Parts: sequence; C-alpha cells; structure tokens
Amino acid sequence: MNYIYFYNKLIKLTTNKTLYKSLDKQDSFNDRLLVFLLHFAFFLKVFKSEENEKKLQEIYDFNFRQLELSIREIGYGDQSINKKMKDYINVFHAIVSDIHFWDTLEDIKKREIISKFLENFKNIEELVDYFNNYYSNLSKNTLNSYLKSVINP
Repeated sequence: MNYIYFYNKLIKLTTNKTLYKSLDKQDSFNDRLLVFLLHFAFFLKVFKSEENEKKLQEIYDFNFRQLELSIREIGYGDQSINKKMKDYINVFHAIVSDIHFWDTLEDIKKREIISKFLENFKNIEELVDYFNNYYSNLSKNTLNSYLKSVINP
C-alpha cells in the first residue's frame, strides 16, 4: 500500500508557519524534522493497537524511507545518512516514550516534553495547546479515515 498521501499530509502539518513563529531563529531542516516526528509520534500513539499493528509498521517504514530520501536530497553522504537516520530514529523513539501518557499528563509536564525536543522555540504553551488539539482530533477519527484522505490529520 502506498502511504504517500498521508506522508504529504504530515509534511503539510509540519510546514505550518504558525508553529515556527516563536522560534529563536530561522527554522531549519532539523527543526521541521522534529516537528514532523512529534506529529508522527502522536499519530502512532493514537492508533496503536493489535488490529492496526501491521499497517502502522508499514507506515513507519514508509515514513522513515521518505525521511532518508529527503536527507539524501540535502546532500549528505552514505556514511552521514546512516548516522543521521540512527539519530533521528532514536529521537523519535524518545518522543514516543515521552508522550506515551500524554492524555494524563499535567500541562507543566507536557511543556517539559515539548521543550525537550523543540528547545529553540519560545512559546511552548502554544505548542502544547497545538499538540493537545492535534491529539484530540486524531482521537476522534479512525486510522482509515486518515489514510484514505477522508479527513486531514
């Protein structure tokens, strides 16, 4: 199955200019990648189930292949790409781990988590609100509704 539509929707969310208005500097590939990984981690958190396990693994594999292609397009060499991908996968798994209990966390803990990964962003409260809303919107729908482009993530 091809997940390019979903991947592109995550990219669209990631390039939302309002997310970067509190950034201390011009946004970089790394900043956008971290925002992408946060979106993707919330998506996997919401839809993780035995029923969805195979499909989510395919989506995971597809998204990280696409990220690797993006890194290659930037011009990194093969050795650098392997190291970068390992680093990004480790960061992604740290995000997944940290947001595991998102729906039960106090706002102060949520701010700590977001600021841990988006350290160059000033207005963490707005980002917490954004990801609370994103999480809520994901929770109100089905996996297939996102994958079949019925709704936007």
